[in-house]
Amino acid sequence: MQFTSLDLIDPLLKSLAEEGYTTPTPVQAAAIPVVLAGDDLLACAQTGTGKTAAFALPILQQLHYSHVHGQKRRIRALILTPTRELAVQIAESFEAYGRHTGLSGTVIFGGVNQNPQTARLLRGVDILVATPGRLLDLMGQGHLHLRDIEHFVLDEADRMLDMGFLHDVRKIIGALPKKRQSLFFSATMPPEIVKLAASILHNPKKVSVTPVSSTVEIIDQYILFVDKENKNNLLEHLLQDKAIRHALVFTRTKHGADKVAKFLQRQEISAEAIHGNKSQNARQRALNNFKSRDTRVLVATDIAARGIDVDELEYVINIDLPEVPETYVHRIGRTGRAGAEGTAFSFCNAEEIPLLRDIEKLIAKPIPVMANHPFPMTGKASSQPAAPSKGRSAAGHPGPKPQGRSGSWRRGGKP
Repeated sequence: MQFTSLDLIDPLLKSLAEEGYTTPTPVQAAAIPVVLAGDDLLACAQTGTGKTAAFALPILQQLHYSHVHGQKRRIRALILTPTRELAVQIAESFEAYGRHTGLSGTVIFGGVNQNPQTARLLRGVDILVATPGRLLDLMGQGHLHLRDIEHFVLDEADRMLDMGFLHDVRKIIGALPKKRQSLFFSATMPPEIVKLAASILHNPKKVSVTPVSSTVEIIDQYILFVDKENKNNLLEHLLQDKAIRHALVFTRTKHGADKVAKFLQRQEISAEAIHGNKSQNARQRALNNFKSRDTRVLVATDIAARGIDVDELEYVINIDLPEVPETYVHRIGRTGRAGAEGTAFSFCNAEEIPLLRDIEKLIAKPIPVMANHPFPMTGKASSQPAAPSKGRSAAGHPGPKPQGRSGSWRRGGKP
């Protein structure tokens, strides 16, 4: 099946083509027709299954059809998500998919000055992506209301429960109009989430998709503990191994991607950065150079890396661990495609150890530690798990594997 068979409008198909997407994931193929038909949806799907596009594309299509030119924009779609990082990712997805629709939106979250967010709301938006706390704050201050909402998405409902947000979620739901389309996404369905879904949804269609876990199983994964200031040096050391002919390197921020690419260039390693601040032409040129092997290293942020599908990519290097554990599975899944061999190296400093624990909890197994490299972590050494004395040198060939240890969009702050 292709996206062209899902009755999506040309502006959306054009954006999908620009992002490099042609084939929908199972949750997209199942959910998009349901949402386009106007039905409520109950979807059991984890991050990593493509669920953002499963609700973003049909919502954009329906809003595009009903958009009235010349009137101040009203908030007609609300996407509620538990964390700032997820909110930013979802907002950037809406921006990418909706760039040719004429629709506008913004993202609001706590922890930053609210003034840029309220200024954006004052100008008017069609789509709002929000975390519960900041949404309630701005509603209480009179900066926005939810009376015009036509489409409501509750994303990561079980994480809302885990983070203690259900009371806030219920208050927000109480402010929504009774007549609306509601889409409910949760990776798990504990009793409280089942009860919440029943209170939100009206005769919902149900979709259940489980992520393919075999990707994680077939990829050789290694953790390298290193102080933050030595990460670039460790990356250069890894790349001294000529066997790493081609590598996709992930950073957490756009600024970080630029810094890493410039560092590698100074070491005479061909590298380019790709992220949202670069033009579409620059991003496509960098990707084409990487695919043609003219560029050895592509340094990317998570959003920019969506749609990157490079044949026979053997190495992914996480210079920063992602704050959202499911993103780790996304990242390393760029290698090991179609049964091919793949290796993922992940750097971890002392402050990132909690992120590592979250990743290992998600993938339900420990990641082996590669200890014998020239830049071992010194800061908070007591927090570092014990590592085996043998294994694979950071720039050497495989030996005995180490044993595991147990546009129109604006956001009011930097992610």
